[in-house]
Amino acid sequence: MVIGGGILGLAVARELAGRGDEVILLEKEHRWAAHQTGNNSNVVHAGLYYKPGSHKARMSVAGNRSILAFAREHGVPAEVCGKLVVATQRSERAALHVLAERAQANGVPARLIGPAEAREYEPEVACVEALRVETTGIIDFPAVCETLAQLSAAVGADLRLGTRAVAIRSRAGGGVDIATETRTDSGTASGTLRADVLVNCAGLHADRVAELAGVRPRARIVPFRGEYYELNPEKRHLVRGLIYPVPDPSLPFLGVHLTRMLDGSVHAGPNAVLALRREGYRWRDVSPRDVADVARFPGAWRLARRYAFPVGYDEVWRSLSRKRFARSLARLVPAVGRGDITRHGSGVRAQAVLPDGSLADDFLIDRAPGQVHVLNAPSPAATSALEIARHIADSAEA
Repeated sequence: MVIGGGILGLAVARELAGRGDEVILLEKEHRWAAHQTGNNSNVVHAGLYYKPGSHKARMSVAGNRSILAFAREHGVPAEVCGKLVVATQRSERAALHVLAERAQANGVPARLIGPAEAREYEPEVACVEALRVETTGIIDFPAVCETLAQLSAAVGADLRLGTRAVAIRSRAGGGVDIATETRTDSGTASGTLRADVLVNCAGLHADRVAELAGVRPRARIVPFRGEYYELNPEKRHLVRGLIYPVPDPSLPFLGVHLTRMLDGSVHAGPNAVLALRREGYRWRDVSPRDVADVARFPGAWRLARRYAFPVGYDEVWRSLSRKRFARSLARLVPAVGRGDITRHGSGVRAQAVLPDGSLADDFLIDRAPGQVHVLNAPSPAATSALEIARHIADSAEA
């Protein structure tokens, strides 16, 4: 039994079914990739940001190859365009060099270049130095999910949209019973399913599913909303590919960046602000339960004390001010102004926070008899989905 119909849940279902296992996948929404997978920047990461030897590093580098090979094999739109990570001031050069060292340690093709060569790739970019990363790409992740669903069904997986798990109980002799609710146009139907192994890929609700199954999760999900803008059509020529800032090494977020999409549009973002609902894509999306969960969690208060000022303050201000957002973009491409961008949706990141207030930096998977719970699979999880799925399938079958 797999819970969650994002890219990871679908990849796990396809992997297990392909090995001959009998698989049922539950997704509470009526479409695949409804939340994290369907609302991100569609970037295939190369693997340079992550600590050498970590799961993120190994799986991102391998995932870059496997997800692009998957796209080629199944006709999913994708393009390997490379990217620039740019230091816009001399104080950022040291951190840029650390990224270059990480890229080398992780086996990522990347090289440091000067401003003149950077402008050969991006004529409008401003920098004192840049890191050129060759294997970064863009892809249609929702199309990947549709393909994974088709492939899973073709090898016998039972995929159920509009179906949520409402209770989970371990059986004395092994395995689990899952009480479900299925929503259709004619109403709601209840049922109970039995499984030998439960795999929780519920993303924004992963900790709650773990608790339903009687597992006390090591981390809690604190949702962060990332808001995007889009360059107006007449300004798209300012960006040829992908332009990223040097990230703050103490944060899991990569900073506001510019990404040329497969359709030629250019997206800008995301920022990172606390979401007031786990599936809250606007400021007015508020869930009292979700807000209360964050307020009751000591780790959230410790996180706030650590990052509220100036980081949190800056992110909120950038969320509320288009001028402030445009100013962040202008650090990378000075020709971008306030009138050149238009709001373009948002996504919500399921950030796992530990009780001490630290952010779970690597993939986090908890296990119990007959259960595998993926509690933290943020970016580059979409890039690494096929690799993570193999790892999870090995754990589920062990």
